[in-house]
Amino acid sequence: MDNDVIELLDILYGMISEAYRVPLGNDRCIIEREKAIEIINEIKANLPSSLAESKRLVAARDEFIGNAKKEAEALRKSAEEKAKKLVEEQEIMREAKARSMEMISSAEAKSKELRRVASEFVDDLMKKAEFSLNESLKSIKSAHTAFTSAGSSVKPVQQQPQRRPQQPQEQTAKQMKPEMINPKERS
Repeated sequence: MDNDVIELLDILYGMISEAYRVPLGNDRCIIEREKAIEIINEIKANLPSSLAESKRLVAARDEFIGNAKKEAEALRKSAEEKAKKLVEEQEIMREAKARSMEMISSAEAKSKELRRVASEFVDDLMKKAEFSLNESLKSIKSAHTAFTSAGSSVKPVQQQPQRRPQQPQEQTAKQMKPEMINPKERS
């Protein structure tokens, strides 16, 4: 019999389970002694090769599990590094957004302040111009009054209809003085 150890054990089990029971001995049975010894000897003969094969399979399994654990650990570390990078990138993006919002807010505040200062400056200039024009108007009226009272014998000049002032014509580059021409245009 050149059977596998498992098959031999199955045959031996079948022999024992199907054997006749001994009267008054519930746990005892009668089996063919020679056939059982032959199966046991064959099991002994095949056992070392089966054990060697089992050891080889267990070693291969352990190596496979070890490699799988190493690969899983490498994948876990890689995933952790990628996750850490993503978190850092997200943190950088969050900080950049916060910084840009600060810059925008600061620029808007500066813009409002510049508009306020410019408005105050223009208002101040207009008030000064208005004051200056009022003073000039008073001087003109005073001079006119003095003129009319000093020369009451002089006949007033008839006012001529006002002409619209002519628009100055644009000068060509040839008509302009050299210092008026843009240095880039000279060459």
